Amino acid sequence: MIKPIFTACVVIFGLSACQSNSHPAEEINLIGNWYVESALSEAVINHSPAQISFAADGKLSGNNSCNQFFGEYEQDQNQLSLQPAGASMMACVDVLMQQEQRIMKAMPMVTNVKRSKSGKLLLKSDAGANLLVLSQLDE
Repeated sequence: MIKPIFTACVVIFGLSACQSNSHPAEEINLIGNWYVESALSEAVINHSPAQISFAADGKLSGNNSCNQFFGEYEQDQNQLSLQPAGASMMACVDVLMQQEQRIMKAMPMVTNVKRSKSGKLLLKSDAGANLLVLSQLDE
């Protein structure tokens, strides 16, 4: 009696081990120009020039609201890291300077990317917080 139950348990366990609910993450295409809609959960100022451009060679550039910036990024499927390397140093009105600081603070904190149902890029932290929300600019 114990042998058939044991055999059934081994078969069920063996079959359940073959199943996998994990699907490989699909790489999200970042290439292009993206308007920054929010940074660190705060919406950017309407008509702000804040944008990020991702090039196919791993280069990162854009406008952080007041100044131009450049750097590099690395992507592996949905894992993403942004490494801003430098920026111009022009002064702007205070509100744009504060927005610039939020954008520059958020970039190195990004660890992954997700595309929303509406097509926006959600650049997220390890904890899942939206650090930057981007929408694609029309070419």
